[in-house]
Order: sequence, then C-alpha cells, then structure tokens
Amino acid sequence: MQIYSGKSVFSGIAIGKICVYQKSEQQVKRVRTEDGEKEWARYNEAKEKALDQLRGLYEKALKEVGEANAAIFEVHQMMLEDDDYNESIENIIRTQKVNAEYAVASTSDNFSTMFSSMDDDYMKERAADVKDISERILSLLAGGEKGKVVTDEPVIIVADDLAPSETVQLEKDKVLSFVTVHGSVNSHTAILARTMAIPALIGTEMPLDERVDGKFAVVDGVNGKIYVEPDEETFAELKERQREELEKKELLLQLKGKENITLDGKKIMLYANIGNIKDLATVVQNDAGGIGLFRSEFIYLEKEDYPTEEEQFKIYKTAVETMAGKRVIIRTLDIGADKQCDYFKMEKEENPALGYRAIRICLTQTEIFKTQLRALFRASAYGNLAIMYPMITSLWEVKRIKEIVEEVKAELTAEEIEFGNPQQGIMIETPAAVMVSGELAKEVDFFSIGTNDLTQYTLAIDRQNPKLDLFYNAHHPAVLSMIKMTVENAHKAGIWAGICGELGADTSLTKDFLAMGVDELSVSPGSILPIRKIILETNVEEYKRGNYADGETL
Repeated sequence: MQIYSGKSVFSGIAIGKICVYQKSEQQVKRVRTEDGEKEWARYNEAKEKALDQLRGLYEKALKEVGEANAAIFEVHQMMLEDDDYNESIENIIRTQKVNAEYAVASTSDNFSTMFSSMDDDYMKERAADVKDISERILSLLAGGEKGKVVTDEPVIIVADDLAPSETVQLEKDKVLSFVTVHGSVNSHTAILARTMAIPALIGTEMPLDERVDGKFAVVDGVNGKIYVEPDEETFAELKERQREELEKKELLLQLKGKENITLDGKKIMLYANIGNIKDLATVVQNDAGGIGLFRSEFIYLEKEDYPTEEEQFKIYKTAVETMAGKRVIIRTLDIGADKQCDYFKMEKEENPALGYRAIRICLTQTEIFKTQLRALFRASAYGNLAIMYPMITSLWEVKRIKEIVEEVKAELTAEEIEFGNPQQGIMIETPAAVMVSGELAKEVDFFSIGTNDLTQYTLAIDRQNPKLDLFYNAHHPAVLSMIKMTVENAHKAGIWAGICGELGADTSLTKDFLAMGVDELSVSPGSILPIRKIILETNVEEYKRGNYADGETL
C-alpha cells in the first residue's frame, strides 16, 4: 500500500482504478521563414478554430456547472482576442522571421512569467490560463485537437494538473475523482471540482507512470489522502466511511419540505446566498426558504460598462418571480476592496478594505445608486423583494439613503411606473455599526450580520492575507459578543436579525446562534439541509441551561 497526501478541494470518498492523464507534449521548434504573412494567417486560422472550441466548451459548462463556473471559457476567449497577446505573436513572427508555433510558445512563456510574478492571487492564476489557450493554439497548428480525458469506465484521474478546459470535458459519470500534483485551492479547476461535486486533491506529490496507472485506489477527500492498493483493513475502513457518507446524504434529503423549527418551537429563517440568477436552481434544489443575500455586485463585475436600469430590472424581476413569494434580499452594489471593476476607474488605495467601497460609492456617485434603486423598486412589484445596504457605519448614512430612496420613489410615481413597498435593511459588518446598532435598529426593517468583514475589522486582520491565517479567528469572543449585541439591539427595536457571512454555515456554532436569538441564517445552498438537521434536533432553552451559567450566552 502506498499513501500520498495532498490538499482537499472537495470532500468525499472515491473508490476505483487510477487513470494517469498525460498531456500531449507540444514540441516547438524555431523555424526561420521569410513568409511572415503566411505564418500570421496560419495563426489566425488556428485562433478562430480555438475560439469555436471555447464557445462549445462554454455551452457545455453552462449546462453542467452553471454560468459562474462556465465564465472561465469566456475569459479564455477574451484572452485569445487580447491585443497585447496577439500583437506579441505577430511581432515575433514578423521581426524574427519565425514560424507561428515558436511565436505562440514564446509569447506564452513571457506572459505566464509576467502573471506569475504579480502579487495578486487572481492575476497569478491567469498564468495557467495563458498556458492553456497557448497549448490549444499549438495543438491546432500541429493539426490536432486539445487533449481530452477519455475513459470507458469510471476512474480516478491522476494528473500533473488539469486545466479548466480539460476538467469540464470530463464525462461526470466516468470520473470518480481527480488528483493533481500541482494546482491551487483558488484555481478555476478547484472551483469547477467543487461545483461538479467530485472528490478532489491538489498538491499531491505522487508518480505519474506505471507505478500507479491502472492500480486500484481510494481517494479520501476528507483527510486529503489517496491510498494506492490499500490493504484489506484500510480498504474496509474507507468503504464503511463511504457508506456512512452516502447514508447521511440520503437522510438529509428526507429533510426537504420540513420547517426549520427547534424542538422547543423556535422558528428560524434558513435562506441561501447567491451570486447571480443562474444559482437559483441550486436554491430551489436545496429547499431554501428564500434568498438572504443576492450579491448584486456580480452584475457589475460581469459587465464591461455600467449595467442599465433595464438590464438590472430584468435580473431582479426574474429572481423574485422564480422564488414565488419567498423573500429575496438583494444587497446593493458592494464594489471595492477585493472586488474591483475597471470601468469605475477607482484610484489605487493603500488600504482598499478601509477605503472607497460599497455604500460610500453609492452615496457619492448617486446616479449609479439611483439607477440600481429604480430597478430594485420596479422589481419589488413582482414578488417579495427586500433591499439591503452594505458597509454602514453611522446613522447619517441610513438617513441619507432614505432621502435618495424617497427621490427615486417620487420619480417613479411621476413617471407612473409601478413599484412595491420592499423591506429595507442594513448589513452590520463594522464594529461602529455594532456599537450604534440600538439607534440604527429604529431606522430599518432588519439587520444582516456580515461576519467576514466584521471579523476582519474587529481583529484588525486582512482576511485576504494568507500570512495572517494563524491570527485570524472567526470564533474570537469579541466577534461572537458583537453578534450577540447586534441581535439583542435588533429585538429591542422589534426587528429581526440574521447572519449572511461565512460563519452562518459553521455548524459548530449553529446552536450558539440559536441561543443568541439569531432569527435567520443565510448560507451557501449546499449548507441548507445540514443546518436544518441541527435546528430540528436542538432544544434551545435546554442547550442554554446546559452550556451557559445564569443565562449568559457568551
């Protein structure tokens, strides 16, 4: 038995034979040519074929893994049509009088080196994308197709790395898992793996030859290990764990349709977080009671210019109509910090997390804000829509928002455009908002606690900086005390309070949130049923008595 360790990007147990996937190596030679025009034409012909392939991959991914994950193939199309990339290839062909293959390979090396040297993790990932599109072109120039993973039986794919284009071409019913030597948890491949629900490991140092190819193996996506030819005892243990996992999934499915009520009668709103309307299918599939966070900024991030009122209206209307009376809470524009949008033309900031972002943009560029509010209020006539404002720190911000809202309503009334009366709430994600939450609660209809930023600002730790992982503690007593204080102040004012940050899906804290009196939890769709199970099995008063002295919850 051989055991290899890696980093898990999706949990689960997979049992089957290993299939080692070897990329077809592109041997590129530097060939001198006097006919630069012919080589440039060869390149452009290959580029057009590559664009056709990418369009096909986009459509396939759209059906199988949704718009957000299919977007990588739109990114690859844009990169293939990028002026800098193409001009580099043309320049090398014409000035060095060389073949198209050499020009593509040289440009690929130069651009991937440039991206790899950048500090930004997102830009580093683009290095792999440049290599992927360049390999596609080289394969087409050689008269072939981009390599595919082909298998007749369900297997565990083992590879040096898998590009997104290779991952999406996997026939899901033929792939039990994949294990790669390289790759990162933030790569598009890892994201696709999680969406496709395939147990997967990255960073797994193991051979890619006959030593493992065709051998029987078990991938343990929970503990990040792959066992090649496991002994009887190990195999029996892993087989039993696989059976238990499948059993748990089946039991969770039986919770569909049940109300989220604790044993002692406390009802919880259990909602889902989404990024766009393509995620609505998973919301319905996982039986969420509504949408607690619709991240509207993704509408802006996916555009090359400001989305129009009509474009936004259609998206919001689709969301509320699809949810058929269930509440849809749409967060207004939250651009800034780690979510940059080029056409906003924002200046570089020393500390963007503390800078010009979210409601600060909306209150200083009111035309952008008004366009979104008009779309939201118009859509509110078609279903149960609520509006949520992010990054609030003071009472004057809420009062200024109300003034702008009244202006928008007056405009719509004057234009005889129908609109509803949506609930309006705010996100509590700064210590300042927590400390004045008693006053803020008198001005709004609900609170939603954004624990990601609240933790960051409370602990003075940049949550994007991996060097600080040791110090970042989302369970810090200060963070939990702030959640409790916010909920108490909300209830004193007669409004409800929920959690929409990542902490809401932390099942180790679910009972504590119930004990604090949290009214709503909004989480990723896949977390709905596991949390429902805890809610249904919990007696809140009994839990409080058994865990906290004198009724003190923290």
